[in-house]
Amino acid sequence: MSEEIRKRRSWLDGFMAYAVPVRTSETQLREHIVVLDQLLYDLWNLGENLVFAWTPAPHGLRLLVGPHPLLAEFAQSGSSAEKQRRARVLDELLATQQHLNAEQFDRMAGELGLRPDEVQLGFDPEQGLGLELIAALIARYGIRLVEDRAVILFDAVGFSLLSPLEQVVQLNSLSCSVNAAYARLLDREININFARTTTGDGFYIWNRMRGIEANVELYQLMQFVLADNALARERARRPESVPRLRACFHVGSHYEFHQSEGLNPTSFSYLVGQVTIELARMIERALPGQILVGKFNTLMRDGNDGEIKAVNSIDFVERTRKPMQGLHGIKLAGAEIDDIACYLTGRQTEDEEFGISEYEIADKHGLPHRVYNAKINIHRRDGEPIYLGLREEDLEDFQARLVSTVTTG
Repeated sequence: MSEEIRKRRSWLDGFMAYAVPVRTSETQLREHIVVLDQLLYDLWNLGENLVFAWTPAPHGLRLLVGPHPLLAEFAQSGSSAEKQRRARVLDELLATQQHLNAEQFDRMAGELGLRPDEVQLGFDPEQGLGLELIAALIARYGIRLVEDRAVILFDAVGFSLLSPLEQVVQLNSLSCSVNAAYARLLDREININFARTTTGDGFYIWNRMRGIEANVELYQLMQFVLADNALARERARRPESVPRLRACFHVGSHYEFHQSEGLNPTSFSYLVGQVTIELARMIERALPGQILVGKFNTLMRDGNDGEIKAVNSIDFVERTRKPMQGLHGIKLAGAEIDDIACYLTGRQTEDEEFGISEYEIADKHGLPHRVYNAKINIHRRDGEPIYLGLREEDLEDFQARLVSTVTTG
């Protein structure tokens, strides 16, 4: 892959990555993006309004646009039963990633009490832009509910005890490890469309794409970030220049939105919701060097057959093994990788086999959260193995209750 492709792209170039409709040139596509974005920007009104829904129209779009407080006002109106109904309606609307059909659009306009805005583009929206690209562009001006996306949380151990200069050096080191891991995966044509946001002493990282394959790719990214970080610590002249990490991985629901930056919505999004809450609670109990995987059972789309499948934590980690085999031979810090093994740890059963330990941690509010302990072993052709995560016997100080040992045979 050329260096030019690796360079940072503007938000416009990012939208140019979508398929160009038939009989539309790249130059025309770029012009069409600018036309629609300017119309959306005017309706957005510096963040006062949000786009709640849209549907195609001849040579334009119909949009439901309203002030951002409308969401909370709509959800909190009426009796208890009505509030529950409205919450379901709102979740269904915000979870819709594409456009509504005309009937659904009119019904939602009635629910929200909004008069649709009609914008004229001067070209057929599907032929001039493509519905998938339109959805991605409109998403910058709204809020979405996502149920099935994986998120990583990296946390630097002992970060608050460092001087401000040491803190910024460690965050830069972690950022470099993320970039290096991303570059290694790009070498194998694994183009993760990842996003990240800082927590102050670490990063949330997620894949903008959705589905089983996208979440597996994010798990691969986590492994290579941790490996690069471990190698950086080995090479560092001063240990405090490279963070010692703990990491958590989970799949769950969240709201995704774009804050304002200057006078424009940001090209990158922010997450807030159950998955980030779960990760924050998990990281509070994680030991230095530990990798935790949250317990989940989530519907995800399988890119191979297009079917929606229920995937739980144990099945998911098992699914990551085969794709990792395709990365054998990849270079890491100058050495080729012979083998990568990732697994959830467990105690020995009465049959003298190893199961998978399921733990329960209690947060500061006393609420329970179920997790698994993960290990990653990377064997290099010329070099010592890289062991990431903690073994079951290293968890004496792990403040968690063993709930059960799951057998997978």
